[in-house]
Amino acid sequence: MGAGKSTWSQRVASDHHGVHISEDNWLAAHYPAQIETFDDYLRLSRAIKPFMKQHVQQILTSGTNVVRDFPANTVKQRAWFISLCNEIDCPHQLIYLDISDEQCLTQIAKRRLEQPERANFDTEAVFRHVTGFFECPSDHEKLNIVSHKDIGL
Repeated sequence: MGAGKSTWSQRVASDHHGVHISEDNWLAAHYPAQIETFDDYLRLSRAIKPFMKQHVQQILTSGTNVVRDFPANTVKQRAWFISLCNEIDCPHQLIYLDISDEQCLTQIAKRRLEQPERANFDTEAVFRHVTGFFECPSDHEKLNIVSHKDIGL
């Protein structure tokens, strides 16, 4: 949250001629104004996963690159990502943005000003709650990780 995932994924999609798929955009389109709490987000994020998985797999099997803008903060979230790729024998990259909490909070404050409709969710309290679940990616997950420390946002 606030690491620059959306901005970075858009750049990667553009640079690699890929289809950019944003979980935030899918949630906003399918559940407008229904995410007011972190629990709302978790529930609705789970609800779109089967549709998103099928959609992404269809695009990938057509030979088109996909850049997914979605959180991969936990081993479970990353396992879902890996299963999506493994089921269709598709290579993957997981981009890990190793950004400090201070940088994230600065971005969140900026985003609240630019997108006031997100002000109730994009708070330091929600950030602290969400980052409390974070599990750093590890070798045992068998991920192809590309790590970035400073993405210049």
